[in-house]
Amino acid sequence: MNRRTLLRSLGALAALPLLPKLAAAASAPATAIAPLKKSLDEWQKLLSPASFDVLFREGTERAFSSPLNNEHHSGTFICAACYLPLFTSDNKFDSGTGWPSFTQPITGHIAKKDDYKLIVRRTEYHCIRCGGHQGHVFDDGPEPRGERWCNNGVALNFVAKGNPLPALRS
Repeated sequence: MNRRTLLRSLGALAALPLLPKLAAAASAPATAIAPLKKSLDEWQKLLSPASFDVLFREGTERAFSSPLNNEHHSGTFICAACYLPLFTSDNKFDSGTGWPSFTQPITGHIAKKDDYKLIVRRTEYHCIRCGGHQGHVFDDGPEPRGERWCNNGVALNFVAKGNPLPALRS
């Protein structure tokens, strides 16, 4: 064995403990979604009063008031504030509740937290990028997941399939 082969072998042995970390890094998402930092005043200038109230004051729109409740075309539902895609039309269903409902969000685009505003615990969810309140998730949805992601329509915009998604707001 020559010196070069010996050094390569020793280098390979030294790298063995790093293999699990390298494998985890390779399977991790290529890019994390960076949070968007805007003041409430900046958001208020960009959004309608109804959208601002829901997204950044955690309000709720009146049931059956959103045109998106009856949106049945193929496409993507994006956050009305920052334009991050949150749901696909493939996961939309008619829950009969009066709000656009989905069986699941786009993975990694939603953050959840407990909400006790109505005394009982509910799970509230927000856009992971801008923090805008979207709605609540319940366990009474269709199989196989059994989830109902109940969204405020004014917190979303719809982009029909075949149309380009808008650039994310900065």
